[in-house]
Amino acid sequence: MRLQFLTVLASLSLWLLQASAVATEPEVQVEQVLQTTESWDGSRYTGYPSGQPQVTVLKITIPPHTTLHWHRHPMISAAYVLSGRLTVEKRDTGERKVVNAGEALAETVQTTHRGFTTDGAVELIVFYAGRVDLPVSVAE
Repeated sequence: MRLQFLTVLASLSLWLLQASAVATEPEVQVEQVLQTTESWDGSRYTGYPSGQPQVTVLKITIPPHTTLHWHRHPMISAAYVLSGRLTVEKRDTGERKVVNAGEALAETVQTTHRGFTTDGAVELIVFYAGRVDLPVSVAE
């Protein structure tokens, strides 16, 4: 009986130590900002480039009243806007989408488009899922 009591006491002590260790850690918060199988214009992603995978992450700052050149991405990419407001536009259809700070955008693949700013600068992080010998952007 005494052995059972000591076993229970030891287990309780271990549990209290673990609980107190967890209680002092800050709470981690996770917010999903994007999960999709298609780009912002509704085109479904069909696959990743074959070959040696390469992930590229760029931090891009676009000044106010700036229009980027027409370009396309040969791979899946996604952007997260840190600050400002960015408008993206497709060349063939004129379709547009506005992305604000705190929002993410699933980029189009092999579709010519551009982005532009209005009165304020835009700061964004872009994640590219490509391969070693593939450029992240191709000018049109």
